[in-house]
Amino acid sequence: MEASFPRARGRRNRSHEGRRILVAEHELKASDLIAPLFLTEGVNICEPIESIEGYNRLSVDLAVKKAEEWRALGIVSTLLFVKVPDSKKDNMGKEALNPDGLMQKAIRALKKAIPEMVVFSDVALDPYSTYGHDGIVDSDRILNDETNEVLAQMALSHAEAGVDYVAPSDMMDGRIQVIRDALEEHGYTDTGIMAYSAKYASGFYGPFRDALDSAPGFGDKKSYQMDYRNVKEAVREAQMDEREGADIIMVKPGMPYLDVVRAVAEKVSLPVAAYNVSGEYAMIKAAAEKGWLDEDAAMIESLMAFKRAGAGLIATYWAEKAAKFID
Repeated sequence: MEASFPRARGRRNRSHEGRRILVAEHELKASDLIAPLFLTEGVNICEPIESIEGYNRLSVDLAVKKAEEWRALGIVSTLLFVKVPDSKKDNMGKEALNPDGLMQKAIRALKKAIPEMVVFSDVALDPYSTYGHDGIVDSDRILNDETNEVLAQMALSHAEAGVDYVAPSDMMDGRIQVIRDALEEHGYTDTGIMAYSAKYASGFYGPFRDALDSAPGFGDKKSYQMDYRNVKEAVREAQMDEREGADIIMVKPGMPYLDVVRAVAEKVSLPVAAYNVSGEYAMIKAAAEKGWLDEDAAMIESLMAFKRAGAGLIATYWAEKAAKFID
């Protein structure tokens, strides 16, 4: 039987910092954070992303330097995204399979310069698509199985370049199994898959799409990304990806979907990641600029919320600042 007041006083364990640290239920470490890295073609290029304050699109040479800075702060992983020139976009993702493409060059450069850095690569067609969709388009329809074959070839190309984990973010049915089969068949048994298992059709992606010029050219992505009204569906998708060969399960977005993170974490045996997306980041930044809240406090509180919900890994634009704050 639990003791009651005055024998039980909850404030005793909160009375000073040492006691609060001693009994803290969760901890946030720099190594929990995955730092997104936006890539652009060229040399010595640093293009500010206006809608993601403090973030830039970097050429490969500068991206390596930035990753080296992150590693020195205790950040052990980065997630790569590419901005593809319009001249290299088509409906089939041909440039995505180019062994000398921007993504492949960046993977090789990062693994050569910082072998211990864990490199994740985005696997989806939207940056390469003239339509801005995550799959092959046919008469305004997004083709599932045909897209999967291209995604598998893209994942193979990244594996050949030396990536640690491919990160399919497309939400095509069955793509984890197709990718895993292709990796196994070609001997890339150690290449991991971080599956965006529960990626919602969300209004919080705006700044990210601005960063990569990857907004859909027609319609929306609701026929393949998830309906924000559903939780059980997210659990089912995560469990399917686990069976198909994923190594990490991702939920995206993060803050508005902490209930989904919790539900998924309770039902899968794999590590769970969450993406603290650009719109969430932008809201805190904008409010802090107005003086309406303390940016550092809101940042750390938000990231800790992911840990409480059950995410062991957090992809976030706060990674560098949070790592410095934690240190």
